[in-house]
Amino acid sequence: MKPILKIKIAVDAAMSVSMLLLMAYGLVGEAAHEWIGMGMFALLVVHHALNRRWIQAVPQGHYTPRRFLQTALAGLIFLCMSGSMFSGIVLSRHVFAFLPRHGGYELAGKLHILCAFWGFVLMSLHLGMHWNMLLTMARKHLRPNQIRTWILRIAGYSFAVYGAVAFVRRDVGLYLLLRSHFVFFDYSEPLARFLLDYLAVMGLFVAVGYFVNLLLCNANYLHTSHRKR
Repeated sequence: MKPILKIKIAVDAAMSVSMLLLMAYGLVGEAAHEWIGMGMFALLVVHHALNRRWIQAVPQGHYTPRRFLQTALAGLIFLCMSGSMFSGIVLSRHVFAFLPRHGGYELAGKLHILCAFWGFVLMSLHLGMHWNMLLTMARKHLRPNQIRTWILRIAGYSFAVYGAVAFVRRDVGLYLLLRSHFVFFDYSEPLARFLLDYLAVMGLFVAVGYFVNLLLCNANYLHTSHRKR
């Protein structure tokens, strides 16, 4: 594996962990949440720097449905991250406490919740769209083993199903639709249990992104094969 690819994977993994910790705002504390958010912003800048060639190629070439979806996801994620950052600065009580106060907290709070939850879902879908690439790299370093493959598949599908249950139990849909302007936290709940639930929700949308990507790849292959006939 090339060193640059290792760096990209490490940055993406760090972003995923940061996103999970950011969702646990009420359990990690305000100050920690803000500093993790700053770290997330720094990782986002590094991520875009590492993928600058892809960004430069956006206005070029032919757009297939798969490429269109990937580009749209990247654009929406950028908007969500920007919205989270700007609203977070307005709401900040620690990192940006030196800034003058001008009001607008209610609007910033709503925007922060909306961008945070949609950013979480869209990043998970984006990861799922590239999951096949990670599986391909893993297969190159592991010997073929049907039993292990099926065990991992069953575990992955089971975790995604658990993610659907956690999605409902954690009222994630309410926050995505902004039907609740405050995120409920049970402060007696262990942080590990909260993170496990949100990791499962992430796994659910990773699975959705993975299967959507497979469908689009197959559709593109069939379309290309038909045109060559």
